[in-house]
Amino acid sequence: MLDGYKRDINYLRVSVTDRCNLRCVYCMPAEGVKTVKHEEILTLEEIYKIIKVSAAVGIRKVRLTGGEPLVRLGIVDLVKNISNLPQIDDISITTNGILLKEMGKDLKKAGLKRVNISLDSMHAKRYRSITRNGQLKKVMQGIEEALKLDLKPLKINTVVVRGVNSDEVVDFARWTKEAPVHVRFIELMPIGTSSPWAGDRYVPAEEIRDMITDKLGCLNKESKVIGSGPARYYRLANAPGTIGFITAMSDHFCSKCNRLRLTATGGLRPCLFDKREIDIKTPLRSGASEEFLAKIISEAVLLKPDRHHMDYGWRDQRVMSQIGG
Repeated sequence: MLDGYKRDINYLRVSVTDRCNLRCVYCMPAEGVKTVKHEEILTLEEIYKIIKVSAAVGIRKVRLTGGEPLVRLGIVDLVKNISNLPQIDDISITTNGILLKEMGKDLKKAGLKRVNISLDSMHAKRYRSITRNGQLKKVMQGIEEALKLDLKPLKINTVVVRGVNSDEVVDFARWTKEAPVHVRFIELMPIGTSSPWAGDRYVPAEEIRDMITDKLGCLNKESKVIGSGPARYYRLANAPGTIGFITAMSDHFCSKCNRLRLTATGGLRPCLFDKREIDIKTPLRSGASEEFLAKIISEAVLLKPDRHHMDYGWRDQRVMSQIGG
C-alpha cells in the first residue's frame, strides 16, 4: 500500500494488550496506568481478522507489542495463526524478556521469527530501579534462550537517558564483540512520562557514537541486518553483533517509514506521534465485511503525515504502553 507520500506501507505493529509486568520510569508512573475494561480490548480473534485483512491489501511484516505482549493469554496461538497466513513473511515480538525463558520454545514452534528485547541496564540494582520491579536475571535468561532457539537477529533496545544509564553505553557496545546481539541505542523521545525528561536527560545519537568510538575504536557501516527498520547499523572490528542508532529526534527517518499501528483497543494509528486514529473495532464488531475493513485500513494509510512533530511536545493523554511501542 502506498501512502500519500509514495511510501510503501507493508509493516503492521500490533499492540495485543495495554498491560505490562514492569513500571519503567520513562514509560509510566509508579502506580501504573489505568487499564481499560476487558471488553474494550480486541480479542485475539479480532486481532487475527484485522491482520488477515491487512495482509490481503499489502502488509507483509507483523510485530506484536504491548504493554508487554507475553502477558496476553493466547499469544502463542495468535503467533501460530499469523504464521499460517501466506502473505506474512516476518513475525516478530518486542518484549521486556521477563517471560521469554519459559515461553520461547512454544513461540518459536508457533512460527515466531525473531525478538526485540528492551533492556536499559546490565546492573541488577539499576535495572530494578529503572523498571521499578524487574529482575535482570530473568531478562538475561530470556536472552540466552532466544540465542539458543536461533530467534535472530536478536535485537536489544536501549533507551539512553543522561544520568540514568548513559554511563553503560560502552558496556552495551562491547557486548556486540562478545555475542551475536544487535544493540540499538534509542534517543529518548518526549512521550508520556518521559516528556519532562526530554530536555536535560536527552542524549543525541552522535554523542552516543562518540562515547563508543573513543573507547572501542572505529564503527564500520553495516547494512545486512534483517528487519533493520529505522536503525542505522554499524559493526566494531571482528564483532559478531552490531550497533544500531535510532535517531527519532536528532535525525528523523520519517521519509522511510513503512508502518501502521493497531492499538489494543482497536484504533489504527498512522503515526506514533499523531493523535489521529481510525476506529476499526466498531465496524468489525458490527459485522463489517472484509472488503469494508480493507477500505478502513487503506484510509488509515493515507492519513500518514509526512513526518512526526515530536518537537511540538506530546499531545496525547495516553502513555506508550497504551498505544503500542
